[in-house]
Amino acid sequence: MRYKVNTNSLEILTSDLLDFKENRLGVLICGHGSRNRLAVEEFAQLTQSLKLRLPSIPVEYGYLEFARPIIREALDSLSSQSVERVIAIPAMLFAAGHAKNDIPSLLNAYAAETGLNIDYGRELGINNSMIGAAGERIKETIQSCKNFPNNETLLVVVGRGSSDPDANANVSKITRMLVECFGFGWGETVYSGVTFPLVESGLRKVVRLGFQRIIVFPYFLFSGVLVGRIRNHTKKVAADFPNIEFLQASYLGNHSLVLDTFLDRIQEVLVGDNAMNCALCKYRSSLLGFENEVSLVQESHHHHVEGLHESCQLCENECTGACEIESKERSFGQLNRHESHKHHPHTHHPYPNADHPLGPSTLD
Repeated sequence: MRYKVNTNSLEILTSDLLDFKENRLGVLICGHGSRNRLAVEEFAQLTQSLKLRLPSIPVEYGYLEFARPIIREALDSLSSQSVERVIAIPAMLFAAGHAKNDIPSLLNAYAAETGLNIDYGRELGINNSMIGAAGERIKETIQSCKNFPNNETLLVVVGRGSSDPDANANVSKITRMLVECFGFGWGETVYSGVTFPLVESGLRKVVRLGFQRIIVFPYFLFSGVLVGRIRNHTKKVAADFPNIEFLQASYLGNHSLVLDTFLDRIQEVLVGDNAMNCALCKYRSSLLGFENEVSLVQESHHHHVEGLHESCQLCENECTGACEIESKERSFGQLNRHESHKHHPHTHHPYPNADHPLGPSTLD
């Protein structure tokens, strides 16, 4: 195989695409899934953009939960197109439970059942393209303001949050890279769930630093419930500190540099350079505080919501979090449409920091 990299994007040569077609190769993009219609549409649009860049091979997508097609259905579709080898790429920013357990467990089960050859790629991770895409979103926010001194501005990057410390640490690395790229006065990292500090408690800490302008940047691929939660918690803190200007940047979305990274991950599988970070993986190395999770069985925790398709009717565009507000107004015992896992509990290993005062116990 031959590959070229230019200054704009990774391009796979036409001759190689013909080789792919002859070898009956297909690509599967594995997403998490959302009940927010915009988030599902954005994911589908990203996959369509990848199809345009890979016109000679089948490209499909599937979800872990809350949307269709599920991963199994996407694999069925590729098989029906006479695909004999699948490259599956997790549409995850960092490698935590979904990328390390849920998706590979489903892929392994399908491969064992059908005999389909499935090669699993790594998460998007940190590279120059992902930093560039994040920088573009922050530039859009800066350009909307006048008299913007970067060195007098605080950047707050919001990550998804995970029970995997390696994934959480990578969000902090993104923050530091962006702070140095732009020369911001300071940078902090907060999370939308699972770990600490959460958005509201984290923002209430950073306002004490004295900055009069704060950019809140959700380091997410798409819209959804969590982005809506970030927006609402930021507004709540901003209302209590009217003397501080809070600016909310956009999430990554279908940025061309994000697409470049997907192509890069496909290329890595093809050339056999698909190295994941196992040195700090809590399942492989005895990390301080996470020693009990080494060599845990790899399994998916999403069977109870796989294929569950119930679109939220409250938000037509970017998720506003109205469903969460509505659920708090319901009487005790009724089902929160975004917290159904309480009735179908996951079997995750207990997170050692679950009771941290700035973490998950303060979510409500």
